[in-house]
Amino acid sequence: MTTIQTVVLAAEETPSPVLPQPYDIVWSLVCLVIVGLVFWKKVLPLFQKVLNERTERIEGGIAKAEQAQAQAQQALEEYRAQLAEARAEAARIRDDARAEGQQIIDEMRARAQAESDRIVAQGRAQLEAQRVQIVAELRADLGRVAVDLASRVVGESLEDEARQRGTVDRFLDELDAVSAPANK
Repeated sequence: MTTIQTVVLAAEETPSPVLPQPYDIVWSLVCLVIVGLVFWKKVLPLFQKVLNERTERIEGGIAKAEQAQAQAQQALEEYRAQLAEARAEAARIRDDARAEGQQIIDEMRARAQAESDRIVAQGRAQLEAQRVQIVAELRADLGRVAVDLASRVVGESLEDEARQRGTVDRFLDELDAVSAPANK
């Protein structure tokens, strides 16, 4: 026998360290099936339950976040609407204030103009009254002075009041008629 044959025979009689014995394989399979069944019946449902709860919490959180986002969007839209309304109200108030201010200015101008017109009219009336009074006084004085001068020049008395007034008034009317176009 050769050494190779001896080694081969010795190897056949000793168990292989790589391949287990058949009874080990059978018992390992039985244990594996038992552990698999326990895992399948007990552990896997618990694991699935935990995963389902976690999924529900995540989906519930997403739904709550979406709901909160929708509420925030709605609140933002309401805020923007209120802001636009407030701006429109402020613009309306500002326009009303401007219009009211312009109305007050117009009223004050109208009052001032009316007061000015009244004062001017009153002044004109006073001036006219004073002018009429002065003209009357001057006519009387002028008439008396003219009659005195004429009586000295003529040498006779021109005491007839009616004739004297008529002559003086006619003379003054002629002067007024001549001076009136010049004043205009």
